[in-house]
Amino acid sequence: MVGRLTVVGAGLMGSGIAQVSAAAGWDVTLRDVSDEALSRGRSAIEKSLARFVDKGTLQEGQRDAALARITTTTDVEAAASADIVVEAVFESLEAKHDVFGQLDRICADDAILATNTSAIPITKIAAVTGRPEAVVGTHFFSPVPIMKLCELVRGHKTSDETLQGARSFAEGVGKTCIVVNRDVAGFVTTRLVSALVMEAVRLHESGVASAEDIDTACRLGFGHAMGPLATADLTGIDILRNATANIFAECADPKFFPPEELARMVDAGDLGRKSGRGFFSYD
Repeated sequence: MVGRLTVVGAGLMGSGIAQVSAAAGWDVTLRDVSDEALSRGRSAIEKSLARFVDKGTLQEGQRDAALARITTTTDVEAAASADIVVEAVFESLEAKHDVFGQLDRICADDAILATNTSAIPITKIAAVTGRPEAVVGTHFFSPVPIMKLCELVRGHKTSDETLQGARSFAEGVGKTCIVVNRDVAGFVTTRLVSALVMEAVRLHESGVASAEDIDTACRLGFGHAMGPLATADLTGIDILRNATANIFAECADPKFFPPEELARMVDAGDLGRKSGRGFFSYD
């Protein structure tokens, strides 16, 4: 399955989704609100593809073809011709409602409207549209060109046809899918990782163990490829805090309440790898 894809949001996730889709043969329109954001997104895609070429896993001709399939724009009306639209904006219900309200007006009747949210219930996002049956969660993982999983989330009114179309798209760009049949906040993956990371942060915050030792315990004791605090740094401390806050707001389960240390790190700008410092320091 290939066709016309619009990705709304040219940040880390949006640019990654655009990259793997273009590499798989999709004609991709990458949309953001400013030329500066689009330039950063395009540059990230170029650098990522260059790394695959350097490793010998991608030919130069394939890289050039993928880049040629990506166009950028600040005009949301470009989504009018898309078969699938994937929203990848900030993890805020208000921001997503703004996007989906526009897409509902613009997009073709048979378009699939997908959201890359990691925690917000799909039903809440779809409620602003007149076509909730066409809205589905396609939760990709960072970095998108490397991570193999896509979590497909069915909203309360998501149709079987929409879910199948989303699966065909995600599998076509090289992902293995799991399906979340009940639209709980945080779905499967974010609930699992949030519970682990929040407890790891509490252990660190209370001085029980160092960040290094907590992560070593999970890597060597449980066979995790990456410890929970390094995972938080990779995800982004601010993104993780917002995601867990969204889950807590829905279920009021105290294990999802973000510890104070996360709030202070966000206030201080220690957001993880993207800022150079989180629970660990990065060159």
